[in-house]
Amino acid sequence: MKRSGSVAAILVSLFLVRGAESACNVTATGVNFGPYDAASYVPGDSTGSVTVSCDRNPPTDVTVTIGPSGNSGAFNPRSMRQTTRTDRLNYNLYTDASRNVVWGDGTAGTAAVTLRKVNRNRPVTATIYARTPSGQDVTPGIYVDTLVVTILY
Repeated sequence: MKRSGSVAAILVSLFLVRGAESACNVTATGVNFGPYDAASYVPGDSTGSVTVSCDRNPPTDVTVTIGPSGNSGAFNPRSMRQTTRTDRLNYNLYTDASRNVVWGDGTAGTAAVTLRKVNRNRPVTATIYARTPSGQDVTPGIYVDTLVVTILY
């Protein structure tokens, strides 16, 4: 039996890691899925973003990876945990708007994203496409996960 009620599924934060040289900087906007309707047959889609700027001239190419879920320890599915209980809500992050390619580190069927010609005067932003699959039997509440974003250049 599916439960009804509001589930605020929020990807709270993305930890950012960069190389020790600090020639490039990264910022991220987390994904907020908004209310999740457990009775709906429609997946919940949302977006976030990663922006990279570098101090190098000529511009450099930067690869952006997003680590596995802090809750599931996996790329597929990633899962958010309810803040007051042990319930989990599966979701994933994708490199493309059709949500076919899981954004990860290039292993386990995932792909990293390469941003081209990044520099201080020309930061590059990549969209994070996100989805919560429909039909998950979860209790109402706030669900969160924390991920690590790494840039390689």
